[in-house]
Amino acid sequence: MSVNVSVPASDSIDWLLRGVTEIFPHQPNSTDPTENLAQRLAQTDRPLRVKLGIDPTGVDIHLGHSIPLRKLRSFQDAGHTAVLIIGDFTARIGDPTGKSEVRPQLTPAQVANNAQAYLDRVRPILDFDTPGRLEVRYNSEWLSALDLGETLSLLATMTVGQMLAKEGFANRYKQETPIFLHEFLYPLMQGYDSVAVKADVELGGTDQKFNLVVGRDLQRHFGHAPQFGLLMPILLGTDGVQKMSKSLNNYVGLGEDALSMYSKLEKTPDNTIKDYFTLLTDLQLDRLPEHPREAQKLLALQVVTQYHGQERAIQAQSDAIALITKPGQNAGGDSIPEFSLADVAFPSKIFQLLAASGLCSGSNDAKRQIQGGAVKLDGSPISDIEVTYDDAAALVGRVLQVGKKRFKKLVN
Repeated sequence: MSVNVSVPASDSIDWLLRGVTEIFPHQPNSTDPTENLAQRLAQTDRPLRVKLGIDPTGVDIHLGHSIPLRKLRSFQDAGHTAVLIIGDFTARIGDPTGKSEVRPQLTPAQVANNAQAYLDRVRPILDFDTPGRLEVRYNSEWLSALDLGETLSLLATMTVGQMLAKEGFANRYKQETPIFLHEFLYPLMQGYDSVAVKADVELGGTDQKFNLVVGRDLQRHFGHAPQFGLLMPILLGTDGVQKMSKSLNNYVGLGEDALSMYSKLEKTPDNTIKDYFTLLTDLQLDRLPEHPREAQKLLALQVVTQYHGQERAIQAQSDAIALITKPGQNAGGDSIPEFSLADVAFPSKIFQLLAASGLCSGSNDAKRQIQGGAVKLDGSPISDIEVTYDDAAALVGRVLQVGKKRFKKLVN
């Protein structure tokens, strides 16, 4: 498949704003660099400091999380400095955005482990090598140094009414769900990060607007020039209906093997495929294949290449075709994710095996998938939930599959 993948000049404002849902402040006809980001970029005599904060509250990072990171890379490529803030201090509180209840507080050890996993996952996205293009900062550097007096000064910048205007807090207050005082500190601390690193621009999802606005307010309070805010959309999952989430099993993880990633993306629903190209690739949108199936394959190939390289992406494409056309004939070669049968207690029913392998979320889910006709072994459908295997010998080397996107090669 031959497609022109050239992109606009990396420092063009159109390219930097590709996929952006909202920018504030935004006065496109103004020549004032405090109101118009294009003027700010044109008039600056130094690289802008572009901030993205992430809280390492978990290690499951998916393509939805990659969107602001890819935008951060665009600013790097345009010659600006990416300031990636690891919220090792704020992660102990947990961002209350979109949460109907208080988040569990993490230990410093949990946060450190998650932070390292996060950095490992984002290396294919950001430029870690060019001097001056990336600062990785931990907000415990300045937040842990705040004394009680300074914390009280932060609290004095916002009223309870302003805090309750935050959607998540407002909903919880109306529903009489407890809101703990430490949660009010989160947006203030996240906003204080912008003060500490002297951010010129901050990136975030559309659900983070409140926090970015707080950052602007605090910068004014401390006598700094307020940052621009750029909001990126929340990515719909592979079901094309709900936002991408591991809990909804509609996600593509950045740490997934090439074949799993490719197989999920080549089934991208028609209603989301343009957004996926816009937000997850650098391809010119006016030069995409017109045929939906060709567009799906190109999308899958491009995204897998970013995380696994071109050679493995092409192999994943070939293996995905083989899984459909040559089931049971070592389809997919060595790139199929493996599941060891060593820890399975035999005799084992098929639904127990599906749950143990992670192909299904549990026994009940496995039974539903079997009864729905979604389960195959070496390409042959299995419809009886009571199918039982006495030992591993009957399964070693075979491919267990659920739907068209999930599969495991069974090994000793």
